[in-house]
This record gives sequence, structure tokens and C-alpha cells, in this order.
Amino acid sequence: MTDVEQLPDTVTIGPEHFLNRELSLLKFHQRVMEQAKNDSIPLLERLRFLCISSTNLDEFFEVRVGGLKERHEAGSTLPDIDGLSPELQLEGIASFAHELVDSQYDIFNHVLLPLLAAEGIEIVKRENWNKAQIAWLKDYFHHEVLPLLSPIGLDPAHPFPRILNKSLNFMVFLQGKDAFGRNSGRAIVQCPRSLPNLVRLELPDVETGNQFVFMSSIIHYFMDEIFFGMTVKGSYQFRVTRNSDLFVDKEETDDLRRAIEGELVYRQYGDEVRLEVAENSPPEMVDFLMAQFEIRALDCYRVNGPVNLNRLLELIDHVNRPDLLYPQFEPHYPKVLRRKSGIFDSVARSDVLLQHPFDSFLPIVDLIRQAAKDPDVVTIKQTLYRTGAKSIIVDALVAAARAGKEVTVVIELLARFDEEANVALATRLQEYGIHVVYGVFGYKTHAKLLMIARKEKNRLRHYVHLGTGNYHPKTATIYTDYGLITANKQIGDDVNRIFLQLTSLGRVSKLDKVLQAPFTLHKTLMRHIDREIQFAKDGRAARIIAKMNSLAEEKLIHKLYEASQAGVKIDLIIRGICQVRPGIPGVSDNITVRSVVGRFLEHTRAFCFHNDGDPEVILASADWMMRNMFHRVETGFPLLSKKNRDKVIADLELYLLDNVQAWELDSQGDYHPVTALEGEELISAQMSLLTAATARN
Repeated sequence: MTDVEQLPDTVTIGPEHFLNRELSLLKFHQRVMEQAKNDSIPLLERLRFLCISSTNLDEFFEVRVGGLKERHEAGSTLPDIDGLSPELQLEGIASFAHELVDSQYDIFNHVLLPLLAAEGIEIVKRENWNKAQIAWLKDYFHHEVLPLLSPIGLDPAHPFPRILNKSLNFMVFLQGKDAFGRNSGRAIVQCPRSLPNLVRLELPDVETGNQFVFMSSIIHYFMDEIFFGMTVKGSYQFRVTRNSDLFVDKEETDDLRRAIEGELVYRQYGDEVRLEVAENSPPEMVDFLMAQFEIRALDCYRVNGPVNLNRLLELIDHVNRPDLLYPQFEPHYPKVLRRKSGIFDSVARSDVLLQHPFDSFLPIVDLIRQAAKDPDVVTIKQTLYRTGAKSIIVDALVAAARAGKEVTVVIELLARFDEEANVALATRLQEYGIHVVYGVFGYKTHAKLLMIARKEKNRLRHYVHLGTGNYHPKTATIYTDYGLITANKQIGDDVNRIFLQLTSLGRVSKLDKVLQAPFTLHKTLMRHIDREIQFAKDGRAARIIAKMNSLAEEKLIHKLYEASQAGVKIDLIIRGICQVRPGIPGVSDNITVRSVVGRFLEHTRAFCFHNDGDPEVILASADWMMRNMFHRVETGFPLLSKKNRDKVIADLELYLLDNVQAWELDSQGDYHPVTALEGEELISAQMSLLTAATARN
């Protein structure tokens, strides 16, 4: 009897085989926070990781918790695929998030602050100010701060004010009567966002070096100057986080851009989802705020330090200490694109695979710049998701339009937290005569596509760039992504058909090489996994390596479990959300899951299928999630060049060897750092790729 014949029947997959999506995401934020404790990382970068974990947590509450609360308040008890109802998820989130926040402030107070002080970078606390500092700060307060403050006394004529999302505020307790004989005993002071978070001490004739104070400390110390003639009995920081998801009704909207502009006004005043208060806040104040915001006790966070740790990011820019940062590097510009004959000639000869940030983002910009100057170029079309109105990509598109090229841009207005920037971008592009469309309402255009139509020998030839990441020059220096520049006719024709879909009306076009969500991407991935299953059942080698940001699509997870049970070896490299439980006997014991957290944010989506020794590699703009597969316009594109396929496979294998920045997921949903065995070579995938790129330069 063969091994295949001894395989057990397929196990029935139930909720117990899935990890919770929200807790999985929180554990990613925890892994980011853990970088702040890593003494092999430069000190200011450790501080940056702590701030990023704080910002990530803000967004988590604004979006994920906000959505769960909406479901819970609407009476939904429908469980997710892991079996947890919205209420149970909210309870689990609160428990984990409280521990996470406590850890953040513990790292800040007991690890980073002492290390910063040892480097001569000091945040001076109020109780340690000397007379000279107090005098200087008092002058600063009266000239730079007090004129911008608008304190609000709470009385029948002044009810509790609307508090901006994530703004810094003080609840002030007062004694005495004001000029009108009023004595409500309480007031609110909102800290204007125009003020800096940190102020450098610059005393005349005194060498202060890198000494700073928080703006919140200045306001707190001089609170009695705001309420002249009254006694300040106490003042305490607080901050409220609100549901910030935009809602645009597909049935009721005839102008998407105008609808979004209207919704942006209300983002600052969505439903409250979290309250943060200073640790020393009196219970009666906390109860009062929870009542005002209709916040439950489990959604109230007492913090031992400044409310909102992200304010510390300013410190990194202020201190000018490059020795406490990652060393700078020069991204590699591929020699093949430096030919005197130009980029078009180079790409016509062979596909070019870029790997950011190790490879430069400039070839993509130069491609558009050369297209603008080339008399044979007729049309340029591009999708933009997160770019920003001020961008070298945008400048290049404007230059092309000015040069008389037909330029069309598909802008996704509903790119979360970039909506305002994208509206401004659309306005700027239209001012230069560029055709701007907003894709397909109800389906986010998340595909990363650039197409240039060029006349060659009286025929149009398409030069295209397809990427896994956004056309954003800054993120291209800190996100890992792949980009393919090709003149392949089948891929070029496919991209042209996709642009026609996005900018006009018509039925689904058949594509030859490019996979497209919501039509063919999911089906093709399922078929590729099925093929590996069949190879395993036939006794052949079968393997899948898949790298992405998130894995939460139920059918694909079921299919991976089926493949594991058939004997397919599956290695998953998932940065954030992962609902797969690896290592369950008889279910997922052939599946490994690891997450790599390092200097660069892992953002590549690369899927390799062994295919009986003739591997296929697909790069994509999409993660394996429901929204990406069925509710967005996404693309997956094959690597047709063996050289490029081998390059990506080698990269994936390198990530699987990482024993410096990798974490492994166990079947209980916990992550454990991968550590090198005694005598084993230390391997960091990111640093290995960076070293190789530097050597090529």
C-alpha cells in the first residue's frame, strides 16, 4: 500500500481551525512594538518603531474596532469564520490592547527615555524644570501658545464641546468665580494642532543641547495663566478616538468626489471608540468623560505618560543624530536601463524586474519622463492609489500632458486616510488637461498599472509597468515591493483592456496573461493550489510559497488546508493578518507561517507554485482577503522570464532562512522569534538584499 492510499479522509474544517482576524492584526502591532526593545537596532529607529506601533493602534481603533462596534450596536451576533461574535471580539481586543498599551508605556518610560538621556537627548519633565527654564518657557507660553488657546468653561451656556478625533485635550478643575460670577468648577482646554508636539529649550547664553519639553507639559504647567484669578485644582490630559471609516452610499451618490469631500468633514466627529486618559486622572473625571462619550470601561485606557506616543516622532527630526539612525544607502539603478538608446529600447529587449527599496524607484519616473519627450509616444495611462499631490510621478505626468501626450489617470478616491490628498491630486491633474476618472464605483481600484502606447513601425506597442506597491516615491524607499517593466505583447494588450474597463463601459474582457480581480485572480489561485494537490496525490513533489501582507479569505484557507492534508509543503510569509492555524495534526501540519519585521515594511505579494519542477511565479497587488479578491480591481501578473522567476524564488527562500527578523506562528496563534542555533550563520533577508544592492552599485 502506498503512502497516498494511507492518507486519512479530509478533515472537516470548522471555526476552531481559524485564528481571529482582529487579534492577529493586534499581534502584528505587538511585533512592531517589540522592535523598540531590540538593542541591535539604532536608538532613534527603536523610538520610531514605538511610535509606529502607537499610530498603527490608532488606525486599528478608527477602522477595525469602529466597524465591530457598528455591528455590535446594530444587534449583530453573527460570528466570523473563527466563531467569535462582534461582542466577543471586542472583549478579546480590549484585553489584548490594554496589555499592549501598558507595554508601550513601559518601554517608553523604562527603556527608551533612559537610553536617550544617556545620549544627551532629554525630555525634561515639569518637576525637573529649573528657574531659568521656567522663565523661558513662561515667555514662550505667553507669546506662542496662549493666543491660540480657546478654553471652554462647562456651564449651561457652554455644554461639553465636540472633541476632534485624536486631539489632545485637558479636563481642568477650578475653584473660584470668574468675572461674571460663574463657578462651574470644570473647563476643557483643547490643544491646537498647529502647535508643535515638542519644544526645544533654547535659553539665552545657556548651552541646552538636545533638551525638549512636551507642549502638553507647557500648557499643564501654566494652566493658571489661562484661568486668571481662579485656582486650578487639577488638570489632566485625555484623548478620544473615533470611528473614521467613510460611508458613501452607492445608490444615493451621483458625484463620488463631491460625496467624499462632504464625508471628510464628518470624519473628525465619528462615533467614539476609545478614550485615553492620564494615569493620575481622578475617578470622577473618568466617569464623567465615559458618560459624555458613551464609552464602556473596557474602552478606557489609563496611560503612564504623554497621551499619544506618536508625538515623539518629531524628536527624531529635531536632534540631528545620524549615528542613532539606520545608515543611509543608495538604491541600485539597473544598468540595463542606462543604455544610451533609452529605456524603451532596453525593455523591448527583455523584461526588467525591480525590487524596491533595494532597486531605485527612479526608473518608473524616468519611463514617464522619456515618454513625455518621445515623439512616438501617443498615450500614457496610469492608476494612482496613494501618491500625494506633490510627487515626482505626478510632475512627470503633468510634463507629459504639457508635451501634448494623451494622459489618463485612474485615481482611487477611497484610499483609506488618503482621500483628501487624492481629491487634491485629482484637482491638480485636471488643471493640466489630464483625463481623470475614478474607476468603478463599489470596487476600489487597487491595481498598480502604468501603460505607455508607442508607435513603432506604424503599429502601437504597449510598454507597461505592473507593481505590488503604490506609485509613491517615499514609500518606495521603506516598503519592499516588486515592479515589472515589460513590452510583452500579451501582457500589454491585457493591461490596455483593463484600462478600457476602468475608463468606459463594457463586458468583461478575456485576458491572456494578467489575472484580474474580481474576475479571474481568485479562481486561478484556487486552480494552482488544486494542481499542487494533484501532484502530491500522484506522489510527486508539491510545494507552495506565498508571501503577502494578509491572509483572511476563507475559501483559499480551506484550499490550503486541503493541500496540506494531501501532502503539499506550504510555506507562508505573512506580514500581518493570518487566520491560518499552522501545525494542527492532520489539518495543517504541512503549513508553516512566518512574519518578518525589520527596517523595511514587508509589502510584496509573491506566490510561487512548484508545478512539478517547472515553477510558476505570480506577483500581485492583492492580498488573499475577501475584499481584494471580490470587491476590488486587482491584478496578478506572471513572471515569464526564467531569470526573473529564479530571482523571486531565491528571495522567498532567503526569507524562509531569516533567523534575525523573523517570527514563527504556532497553532495557538502565538508568534515566537526565530533565533539562530549555536554556531549557525545569522541571516537577515532584508539586510542580505540591501548588501547585495549596495555591492551592485
